[in-house]
Order: sequence, then structure tokens, then C-alpha cells
Amino acid sequence: MIRKLTDKDHQQVLTFLSEEASMNLFIIGDIEAFGYASEFQEIWAEFDEMKTIKAVLLRFHQSFIPYAKGEFDTRGFVSIMKRHPQPITLSGKSDIVEKFASVGDLQLGKKKEMFFAECLNDEFLRSNDVVFNKASIKDVDQLLELRKSIEEFQVSSDARDILVQSMESNTARTYYTAENGVMTSCVSTAAENSMSAMIVGVCTRKEYRQKGLATGIMQKLFQDVLDEGKTLCLFYDNPAAGRIYKRLGFKEIGMWTMHR
Repeated sequence: MIRKLTDKDHQQVLTFLSEEASMNLFIIGDIEAFGYASEFQEIWAEFDEMKTIKAVLLRFHQSFIPYAKGEFDTRGFVSIMKRHPQPITLSGKSDIVEKFASVGDLQLGKKKEMFFAECLNDEFLRSNDVVFNKASIKDVDQLLELRKSIEEFQVSSDARDILVQSMESNTARTYYTAENGVMTSCVSTAAENSMSAMIVGVCTRKEYRQKGLATGIMQKLFQDVLDEGKTLCLFYDNPAAGRIYKRLGFKEIGMWTMHR
């Protein structure tokens, strides 16, 4: 049986998700921040005959994230997704997302597969003298302008609204460097929750690269998040980036697939 979740299900669903807290940081973070009754967010779960959760599906705006620990009613979740405009954004653990891609009923965006890594302690972090600022809502437009200048980045049409919403709900923060009033590099968190935080948006303007700016502010941000007792998580598909993250203490724990 699949049904929409409410506040009454909170403890059960959180217990289910917490067994793989890092992999589920987006779902956990969105539930903690926005609950079960907002217009832009819905959460469904499949239950077995013992009323135990088998699988969960989150909708955040037009993005969906499924999670399960075994076999689940893929077509039941697909029928929910098909109520929304196609193509949809779908992401999650690669082996779970692949089940949806094989159904064939969904219009999915371009596929991207990435390594998922986590860092549990600050053993490999080093202090540095990089001067940085913490972004506020007044910095959002300049932050998006920097991201748009990076060839590898895809900035969605609703990126500003989501970024403002994330800052207001304290589920995201950004550290950045600047020179003469121009933002030169930045690193952000996303989906911050009581247990973990995702590192995203690491970038530096071309003319300011090879100066250690991004690495310096990453270490500042990593230290602050770890000091709060949270696990750091991130994606990467670039081997060079992977080597940098591993030197900072990250270890691969699985694969993550995104269709958008």
C-alpha cells in the first residue's frame, strides 16, 4: 500500500531513512525544514502488511527522490510522478533510480552518474589564511552570476527562488571570497539537516584559479559543519576533484544518479 505521509508518520519515516542518513540527506533535510503539508513538497511511502515502511518517495517542487531497501512498487511510484509535468527531475541511489529508468513510462531528463562520498571527521583539514565571507540573501544574485559563468554548471530557471528559500530555512549556507567587490570563488551547502550537509557549488572564476581560494574556503566550511556534529557529503564525477576531496578526508560510499 502506498499513501501520502503526514506529521503522524514522522518518527517512523525518520527511523527508516536514518539507517543510511548520508544517502538520505536530501529527504531528511527537506522533511525537517518543510514538513509534510507544503504546496511544493509531498512525501509518500509504501507499507507492507505489517505497516512497516518499505520505500519512500519525496517530491520537492518538480524534483523526485525515491529510497528503498529492497523490492518496492516502482510502478506505483511512477503513477504518482506522472501526475506532474514531464520530463521530471529524478535523482537518488543509482540502483534505485535505475528501476524507474527501466519502466519506460516516465519522460526523464539527461542522465548523470556521480560518486557519492562522505567525511566524518576533520583529521585531514588544515588551517589557512584565506579571507572569506558568509553569503546572505543580498548576495544571491552575485552568487548565481558566478555559477552561471562556470561552463560546467547548469543553473535552473528556479535556482534563485530555491536558493533564497534554502537560506531562509537554514538548510544552506555559502562561503565566498571577493576582490574589489567581485565574488571570486564560493562553496555552498545544501539540504542541511540535523545529521548531515551536502557540499555543492564549488567554483572559482577562471582568472582567479590556481590560487587555493576554493580549497581554502572549503576547509573553512568543512570545519564549521563538522564542529556542529554533522557528516559532510558530496558528489563528484571528475577524477581530479575526487583526488582533492579524498585528501580532505572523503570516502566513497556509493553511486548517485540524476536525470534532469
